[in-house]
Amino acid sequence: MTVNQTLIDEAERLTPDLYESKVLPKRLVEVIADSNAFQGWRMGTVGDYEELHSKTFGKNESVTLDFGDHLVGYISFAVESVGSPPDAPLKLKLIFGEMPCEIGEPFDQYEGWLSSSWLQEETLFVDVLPTVVRLPRRYSFRYVKIQVVDASRKYRIQVTDVRCTTVTSADVSKVEPLPDHVPEDLKMMDRIAIKTLQDCMQTVYEDGPKRDRRLWIGDLRLQAQANYLTFRDRDVVKRCLYLFGGMTLPDGKVGACVFEKPAPHVDDTWLYDYSLFFVACLYDYYEATLDREALETLWPVALKQLKLGTERLGSLGVIVEDSTWWCFIDWNDDLNKQAPAQAVLLYTLKRGQRLARTLKDLQEEQWIADQIEIVSKAAMEHFWDSERGLFVSGEDKQVSWASQVWMTLAELLPQEENAKLFDRLHTEPPQIGMNTPYMYHHYIEAMFSCGKEEKAWEQLRAYWGEMVADGADTFWELYNPKDKKLSPYGSNLINSYCHAWSCTPTYFIRKYWLSAS
Repeated sequence: MTVNQTLIDEAERLTPDLYESKVLPKRLVEVIADSNAFQGWRMGTVGDYEELHSKTFGKNESVTLDFGDHLVGYISFAVESVGSPPDAPLKLKLIFGEMPCEIGEPFDQYEGWLSSSWLQEETLFVDVLPTVVRLPRRYSFRYVKIQVVDASRKYRIQVTDVRCTTVTSADVSKVEPLPDHVPEDLKMMDRIAIKTLQDCMQTVYEDGPKRDRRLWIGDLRLQAQANYLTFRDRDVVKRCLYLFGGMTLPDGKVGACVFEKPAPHVDDTWLYDYSLFFVACLYDYYEATLDREALETLWPVALKQLKLGTERLGSLGVIVEDSTWWCFIDWNDDLNKQAPAQAVLLYTLKRGQRLARTLKDLQEEQWIADQIEIVSKAAMEHFWDSERGLFVSGEDKQVSWASQVWMTLAELLPQEENAKLFDRLHTEPPQIGMNTPYMYHHYIEAMFSCGKEEKAWEQLRAYWGEMVADGADTFWELYNPKDKKLSPYGSNLINSYCHAWSCTPTYFIRKYWLSAS
């Protein structure tokens, strides 16, 4: 790791305070298997929260609480004995769920390839009753199941005063309400998207508060775009940029993610597209803030990513794929990523060129212009299939949504040609589809960029609107309407159901709907 301590010190100075609030449960529920419900589970009401205070529980008995909305924070509750004096410790198990499936499906049957330690559960022993239990770990949830694993037969317990102290760095008072003329379905999507962003805004822009809980640059880029139109945060975005810029991998590459604790450090994961997106993040930040000092400070890091990105070009100007190369684009093992990666390089080169022009860095501006010409010419020669009117990727000439979307965003073709491209795509959709809100964001953005606004709103409503219909309180990491248990990790239990890269309906609504109305 190469460290610029000045940047890290500035990032630490920008660490935000967290806003706290107290939230009580809304009702008592039970999880019900239902093949018609999302992922096969739904919650049924069994009582109001106040009824909890008159109930007692013994061994193998439990209660599930519904807080009514997604929360990120710290749980506490009071517990006391009823009956004889406690003559043995109380053993409790708490299970936290963002979605009903996490309450309905036993964690001990989990077989995914991510560590099961991300599954949200807590086992604790209480030696002295009565007491107030305050769990030290932060949890991300709507539902919490409290189960008595064991206790003496001589006493039962009563649980009262359950509450969550929520935490976020988002200042909700800065979010302007939407005008009355905005349709109700878009207002609902806007509210859920803002809640998603709010719960992911901690001391950095986390990708998901349930799992990973760290700063990924792909998520940051989309979070920041939504933030500039909602919470209008500046300092935490700047903090995130300085963390990425201040801790690079030994060859100068920006890492895919960074950790805050025990001290700031960069992960050893590198993604080709994510490192290039540092340029796009800086471009968006400067456009939103006109922070010239930050631009001048971080420009060398951004320029380095462009130079590293072009080093992967072969003699024909096309990105070379090999075993040392990892590019994200979307969670899809069937996706060939050569053409989308070429487009991401072109997309970020064009933003880098504008930054160089702003800084009057004429030498580097010319270098970038030369690279844009090389990358564009190679993309047209190797990826554009003029007979089919589509972009192809890899040796097998694969046709995917990702290739068309990213080439559109890179503006390789004129706007009117991109519009015709999408007309063809919607008549004959590519077989290689999209699996994440991250990819769908770029799909929607590409349609707005080429004037296909009506289709963009139709697709936004079809995708995020179906998430709402499936019960989303916050928007999810993965969502494939045709396979609602899809997980790249081998189990939907480990999926994140509040995920940063899915928060962008609010960006589209506030950028495009409001400007058009």
